[in-house]
Amino acid sequence: MEPLSHDFKARSRRALEDPVLRSALDNLSLGFVEARRRSAEALPEFEALRDLGKEICDHALANLDFYLRRYEERVTASGGQVHWASTPADACRIATDICRQANARKIIRGKSMIGEEVGLVEALEDAGFETVETDLGEYILQLAKEPPSHIVTPAIHKSKDEISDLFLQHHAARGHTERQTERSALVQEARQILRQAFVSADVGITGANFLIADTGSNVIVTNEGNGDLTCTLPRVHIVTAAIDKVVPSVEDAMVLLRLLGRSATGQEITAYTTFTTGPKRAEDDDGPQEYHVILVDNGRSAMLGNEFRDMLRCIRCGACMNHCPVYGSVGGHAYGWIYPGPMGSVLTPIMVGLDKAGDLPNACTLNGRCHEVCPVRIPLPKLLRAHRVRQHEQRLGSGTFRFALGIWAFFASRPRIYHWATRIVMALLGALGRRKGVFRRMPLAGGWTRVRDLPAPQGKTFQAAWREKQRETGR
Repeated sequence: MEPLSHDFKARSRRALEDPVLRSALDNLSLGFVEARRRSAEALPEFEALRDLGKEICDHALANLDFYLRRYEERVTASGGQVHWASTPADACRIATDICRQANARKIIRGKSMIGEEVGLVEALEDAGFETVETDLGEYILQLAKEPPSHIVTPAIHKSKDEISDLFLQHHAARGHTERQTERSALVQEARQILRQAFVSADVGITGANFLIADTGSNVIVTNEGNGDLTCTLPRVHIVTAAIDKVVPSVEDAMVLLRLLGRSATGQEITAYTTFTTGPKRAEDDDGPQEYHVILVDNGRSAMLGNEFRDMLRCIRCGACMNHCPVYGSVGGHAYGWIYPGPMGSVLTPIMVGLDKAGDLPNACTLNGRCHEVCPVRIPLPKLLRAHRVRQHEQRLGSGTFRFALGIWAFFASRPRIYHWATRIVMALLGALGRRKGVFRRMPLAGGWTRVRDLPAPQGKTFQAAWREKQRETGR
């Protein structure tokens, strides 16, 4: 898979010119956004549930060391084994070693964002293992050698025709020589191919939506059932999970599951919600002989102690990106890493470096829609502003931007001068733009005027209009 470039501006320009992507993003805004609205309105206690979800996550994070130790004890008691990975390299090494010790040849993997984060599939393939993605969207992207563009629907940028061509190219050698054009036929073809992988795999790797400390259980949600087959048919099951996925109890997990489906796709609950606890017992009809859990830190411990702690509440529902006007315009690949949208604009600079991903926090309009729909009330605009502050303190922005910001700060910190200066600028720009009513070009505003006109100021300044309104209302 080709790594994404962190040049957000260049990738965004290409995305805006892609008609297939534009159509896919329009369907997303009409689908998931409306589905979430209907689902939330149908549940009278939805807002109270969001408050409870936030409390559960905050409590788990405040006592993370305790719940992680309890989880490890319960997994061990059930016959499983917990492995601790500080870095992506550690996680890949541990998984590769487990597969080697199992004498594995074929590995199947369910959809997992932490697996994408650490580059697990690439590491396994480099080690000589055959890997097959079992989630339909991830399988499509594996064939296309592309990263996901959405954390819930990873292949949303792909058209039906593109998928048909991919399947014909890769499945012809397996007897599928007819190009399918109907969605149902494409799904059925993929199932036939994947069925062979399920029954022949030696190791199955899944992620974890939640880890339950009281029972040592792993919870995954899918709409295809591939997760169940991935964790029960192979003789070795590996769970990859971030340390912030642990919750105290089954009851806590159920609260978050009620929020997850409604926020992600508008479903009351996903089609398959699977709890697995340890390897196969003597009385079980099926299940793995070995059960391993790889707990990944990758900078999360540091986040616990800084201003980005709230981001660790994220349950990966995708609601923030579904409602984001920036994501809705440029799609997921423009963000340059596996986490797109507002949550990606917070996480990516932390994990790959603010110097490489500094454009992401600045692409946000800070309209606040992501915060309004987040099921666990993560203050995403606040966290994006924190990145901007760090960027300025580290002098990572352009010299022109810092100079302009310094001028603005000079006036903004001196209210009398600021009010006087804005009246002069408003009057000057209003006079210059009076004839056409807009500016087609303007110095330092090329990013705006290159694609749209800039309206000329009209009427009073905001401060003057506000004072007038206060006088009228007697306030």
